Amino acid sequence: MRRIIIALLIIIIALSACSRNKPQLSTEARLKAADDLFARGKYARAATIYDEISFERRSAATAYATLRQADSYFNMNKFSDARSKYEQFIGSFPDHQDVSTAYFKVGVCLFEESLPAQYDQDETIASIEAFSIFIDKFPNDARFSEALNYIRKAQYKMLEKKYQNGYIYYKMKDYSAALMYFDEIVALGNTDSLDRKALYYSAKLHLHQKNNEMARSSYNSLVSRYAGSKEAKRLARKFK
Repeated sequence: MRRIIIALLIIIIALSACSRNKPQLSTEARLKAADDLFARGKYARAATIYDEISFERRSAATAYATLRQADSYFNMNKFSDARSKYEQFIGSFPDHQDVSTAYFKVGVCLFEESLPAQYDQDETIASIEAFSIFIDKFPNDARFSEALNYIRKAQYKMLEKKYQNGYIYYKMKDYSAALMYFDEIVALGNTDSLDRKALYYSAKLHLHQKNNEMARSSYNSLVSRYAGSKEAKRLARKFK
């Protein structure tokens, strides 16, 4: 038994020595391998190689590998991991020619991480801030309009959050709090489903509070903007 153990130890030591003596691929060769994997959609394997290279602290290779690792996570929909790497890239290479891409992608990641409107909107707020920073820093970037569109979508989600809050208070019979949220939406003057529903509930709540003048005003706005809507039809008999 002792001879077998000794033999196994000799084999392990020999294999270890062979591994140490095995020539390592150059950084360029590993980058090419990672890029090939990335191009074929093998993002997880590519990210592993990019990560190894990024720790070597070779200026050009490190910057490229860090950004490509972030892109790998992004393409895998691992937005939190991707954002962390984009932020690392910004911190380590603030003057890099591709730093604008990292700033833009941070905003996209935050937007993708954001929860549906009925939940907390911390990431949505952060995405608006991130895109605002991008626009401020890179006003001539080709993605300027795209960043504005993301801001609009994020702002609309915040508006949906207001509507959800109003509706929750309405169901809880806290009518004053509900009206506060609905009135904020109506005051914006948008023409969309949120405005339509906010006018509907505003009219109902004013009626409940026996504020007939305000109820009539909300109803008239509803009919004026959304004639024939189901909400207007539901209230019609109350304002004959």
